[in-house]
Amino acid sequence: MSSTPITWFEIGSERPEEAEEFYAELFGWSFEEQGGPGASYRQTEAGGERGIGGAIRSTGGQSPNYAIFYAEVADVAETCRRAEAAGGKVLVPVKTTPSGLTLAHLLDPSGNHLGVFTPPATA
Repeated sequence: MSSTPITWFEIGSERPEEAEEFYAELFGWSFEEQGGPGASYRQTEAGGERGIGGAIRSTGGQSPNYAIFYAEVADVAETCRRAEAAGGKVLVPVKTTPSGLTLAHLLDPSGNHLGVFTPPATA
């Protein structure tokens, strides 16, 4: 089996404007709002050529603040099955966004939160 790359991160915050300002000042990251005004998904190419990109997402106070990494996988449902067989838990079941992105959130046996995703198919 080949190694699975970590290709995305996400930071959830009830105060996304403050988080954006913090990471911009600390690391020089710039952000572009995705999904239109009020959608509060601020995407960044934080990693440049050597690292990975990511985003800040507003939680709207509906969930705790968090930081998570995402591993890109070929089959999200199969990865969830394997995670459970290895002692992990599915925290957010498999879902597919309107753009075709498929994702799930998992907990490892120690309770650490991680995400897995398959990007939309390219035409």
